[in-house]
Amino acid sequence: MAERKPITSWLTDMDGVLMREGVPVPGADAFISKLREADRPFLVLTNNSMYTARDLHARLNRIGLEVPVENIWTSALATAKFLDKQHPRGSAYVIGEAGLTTALHEVGYVMTDLSPDFVILGETRTYSFEALTKAIRLINNGARFIATNPDNTGPSPEGVLPATGSVAALITKATGKEPYFIGKPNPLMMRTALNAIGAHSESSAMIGDRMDTDVLAGLEAGMETFLVLTGLTGKDDIPRFPYRPTHVVDSIADLVDLA
Repeated sequence: MAERKPITSWLTDMDGVLMREGVPVPGADAFISKLREADRPFLVLTNNSMYTARDLHARLNRIGLEVPVENIWTSALATAKFLDKQHPRGSAYVIGEAGLTTALHEVGYVMTDLSPDFVILGETRTYSFEALTKAIRLINNGARFIATNPDNTGPSPEGVLPATGSVAALITKATGKEPYFIGKPNPLMMRTALNAIGAHSESSAMIGDRMDTDVLAGLEAGMETFLVLTGLTGKDDIPRFPYRPTHVVDSIADLVDLA
């Protein structure tokens, strides 16, 4: 195997890597600070489509992590960018929060339930039976089905929550139509993220806490991958997967010297 180029750009997941249940992971502040001081290209990625980049900037700032708005990339932004290229200035029926609707508005999309081009499913804490029923009927009538990310569950202080992937499965069961998932592990999200910072996969690394999204996305995008053990995937879980991260470390604190 050819020797990889030195890492000059970084992509990192947010929840489980930089923070956990609203608390910064030790070493996260030092890692981000070092990247900024060295003026290295980097992005903080999240499959959660609920929040705008500005919202996440404020959320991270409150816990002591200084991440500029332009260094945050969400599945909502990736979805809007994809649709802007594939079907510019279209229409959509959207189930989701401000992060998704704002991103779509900014690329000129119209939100409607009258013969929309797309049904777009994102993350929300208030999935309603009425909204899901409407989505099912619109898809059955010809609207194309997009979902921001395939995560089946998400974390909360009380335990796991059903996430976009689980709700998408319900809609698929009712319509027979599979969604096109934009977020990790789709390499599309990684490619658009790399393009946003002018980086190349051969000299970039992905840090994540999930084998099924973060590590797989980095692997399929041709990047070096670091699995941290501060999130959902434990060391004993790794052998269950048919692929491996390039490196396994205890936490982001172990990567400060590489930043």
